[in-house]
Amino acid sequence: MIQCQECEFFQRGADGRVGFRCDPFSTVKEPECLVKWQLIKLNQMVAAYQSTLDYYRKLAPMQEKMFKVMEREIDDMNEAEKWRVDDGEEADDQEGDEQDTETFDGGEWRP
Repeated sequence: MIQCQECEFFQRGADGRVGFRCDPFSTVKEPECLVKWQLIKLNQMVAAYQSTLDYYRKLAPMQEKMFKVMEREIDDMNEAEKWRVDDGEEADDQEGDEQDTETFDGGEWRP
């Protein structure tokens, strides 16, 4: 098995970072190269996921504040709409619904 440092697709940057120019579909020289390439990609996916989580952690306090403001506004809207509905009308509607229940039994209506 050849070492990555000996491969022509290996590159090391000035800051010491390792880079690979190999393509898993055309330039893989050995089976181990494909395994290494998969590990590198998996590591990149984990790093991207971690950065997404960090971003969500930064947004969480702002989201909580937004939800509280929205809840207050909805409560204020509901409070403002209460004057339109009279408490007596609500009680009458509920009593009327209970009295109007009839059933249909094979051709005739029965209360």
